[in-house]
Amino acid sequence: MEYRVTVMPGDGIGKEIVEGAVRVIKKIEEKFNHEFNIAYADIGGVAIDNHETPLPKETIEMCKNSDGIILGAVGGPKWDHLNGEDRPEKGLLNIRKELGLYTNLRPAIVYEPLKDASPLKAEIIGEGLDICIVRELTGGIYFGEKGVKEDGTAYDILSYNEEEVKRIAVKGFEIAMKRGKKVTSVDKSNVLESSRLWRRVVIEVSKGYPEVELNHMYVDNAAMQLLINPTQFDVILTMNMFGDILSDEASMITGSIGMLPSASIGEKYGLYESIHGSAPDIAGQDIANPIATILSAAMMFKYSMGLLEEGEAIEKAVEKVLNDGIRTRDIYTDSTKLVGTEEMVNLIVENI
Repeated sequence: MEYRVTVMPGDGIGKEIVEGAVRVIKKIEEKFNHEFNIAYADIGGVAIDNHETPLPKETIEMCKNSDGIILGAVGGPKWDHLNGEDRPEKGLLNIRKELGLYTNLRPAIVYEPLKDASPLKAEIIGEGLDICIVRELTGGIYFGEKGVKEDGTAYDILSYNEEEVKRIAVKGFEIAMKRGKKVTSVDKSNVLESSRLWRRVVIEVSKGYPEVELNHMYVDNAAMQLLINPTQFDVILTMNMFGDILSDEASMITGSIGMLPSASIGEKYGLYESIHGSAPDIAGQDIANPIATILSAAMMFKYSMGLLEEGEAIEKAVEKVLNDGIRTRDIYTDSTKLVGTEEMVNLIVENI
């Protein structure tokens, strides 16, 4: 089979981790007799430098003509003086809008050999942790009206309509049907009107999935429960800002933010990226963890291309390397072997 993949390295460590994913994609191409036509595009700070915009029109068109999209990371201190529409992060927000990527999937999995890297006690994690956070991605406070009044008061408006909530709720329940059949809907309905709408619509959608257990949790309690009893969760369904915060919290339970991939999907397109930032302080030093981006490529194969065996081959290779005690700096301990970015990629490729 032939597929088109757009790769957007972005800024900071983006180039290093994305090149690792590309090497893995090429190994899958060789092993499974596919053809992946890979093209590179600018986004974020590098796009500002090269095109005077964080999201060039050429990048949008390339993404729309792709079967899958891999993103590195955007932003860095070089562009911190910019404001609003001119910031690198606006490129990421806008590509999600342009492609209609309203669902963000963020798995939080504790691999057995990395239990010791988790800040939580082993008895809290139990036999294993496997959570999927389903975050609404194109609505809410990040995309609402915002501004500064004449008196200097700044404001950001949080709003959702019924259709926006319904479509993300359907995604959440569909994913739960393929997992543990449990959805925890996280809101703040005791305070926010938008959350009261959220809860009403989620309850209505749940009637179409009688096999799925639904419970509700306020966001502050959810943040606490992730730390004291994380294994109670299967699918966490929540709005944009709450999902942004909770998914980062969940990532640290796994031992390292450098371990977790994510998928941003809509009706037609899928964009795959690690959940960590551009980490400009370690860029070019061969110490970034490429695993999250490599696992994001595995998600691309599964969700955008329907190549389940290929995606699983990557996941198994990553697990094999971890079981062998190989670690990058962020997950290294005295009893393991420390390697750099490139060597970690080499070993994963060898194990596919």
